[in-house]
Amino acid sequence: MNFSSSNFGMRFLFSAILVFATYNPEGYSYYDWVKNVIPAVTIEQAFVGVLLIIGWVIYLRATLRSLGFIGLILAFAFFGLLIAMLFKWGWISLEASKMVAYVIEVLLAVILAVGMSWSHIRRRMSGQMDMDDVDE
Repeated sequence: MNFSSSNFGMRFLFSAILVFATYNPEGYSYYDWVKNVIPAVTIEQAFVGVLLIIGWVIYLRATLRSLGFIGLILAFAFFGLLIAMLFKWGWISLEASKMVAYVIEVLLAVILAVGMSWSHIRRRMSGQMDMDDVDE
């Protein structure tokens, strides 16, 4: 299978759906749906919660497995410092909490998408194959 930007785009789309379905600053998220009803959570809310947990486990395990602990720390450091520079340069204001939340959530979705795609990206950059790869 040839990896393309559309493959990465799909991984990013699904990671963004996962992140923004879990929480977003607009109030249309799982967090907002259940925050006022705990402990009287309905079966539907519990079901959606389990689906989100499954999604997070899949994405986090794949990201941690492909990037490794050090790679994940470096990715968070890179994007954290990028956000700090955006604040310093005045592109984002600390008073704009919704904007800050959106930037953080988009960057989290990017990290998850990169983690899901890293073996393909590394193979394209280096020409090396992973042990998990099969003959194409």
